[in-house]
Amino acid sequence: MRFTAAALAVFTAAVAGCAGLHPVPPPQRGSMVSKTFEVGAADELKVTILPEPMIQESVVVRPDGMISLSLAGDVPAAGRTVSQISADIETRIAQFKRGPKVDVALVKTNSTAITVLGEVRGPRTFPLVKETRVTEALGQVGGLNNFAKDSEIRVIRSGGDEAFVFIVDVAAIMRGDQRTNIALESGDIVYAPPTVWARVGYVVQAILFPIQPLLGLAQSAAGSVIVP
Repeated sequence: MRFTAAALAVFTAAVAGCAGLHPVPPPQRGSMVSKTFEVGAADELKVTILPEPMIQESVVVRPDGMISLSLAGDVPAAGRTVSQISADIETRIAQFKRGPKVDVALVKTNSTAITVLGEVRGPRTFPLVKETRVTEALGQVGGLNNFAKDSEIRVIRSGGDEAFVFIVDVAAIMRGDQRTNIALESGDIVYAPPTVWARVGYVVQAILFPIQPLLGLAQSAAGSVIVP
């Protein structure tokens, strides 16, 4: 009776939790899409300066947003594209090198990342280096597992002191309705919630788990008594 009551309570709480969710409408397509990657703190860059003799330097964007180069000194990098950084460096070193051509390559992105967790096959955090929509992010973690509520995938996005929750209907997306397949932004959390029955199953497992070691111990003790 106690087990039944506990399961019923969990079921009711799960349903109430879903009913109490008040997401905001998904953003308009393209309204939050950044077409060009902007460098940020901790990103790793490779700077190549021509003509000969060629100069190559590997640098990391400092917390203050600057990079340090032997010919150019401190150069602002955070919030700029690699082409903007290249143009700035060319201007700075023109007095030392005639007709400089500078190439700035993004080696590793550490400044932007999204996290995918919940009922997915391989939850993890990975950098956001190009326009990535929710289905692409889910694909990078192996997709949803069998316990995910695919009609209510959540994207949690922080905006100052507030957090916004967008609901993504992956089931509808798979049917061709792309309206909720929003573009992700740095810092977004994609959460795949479990179905109501999966929630109940997890709680039942949690209730039974402390009992299982005791049952195993009792069986071992019984076996040791019976077996000479």
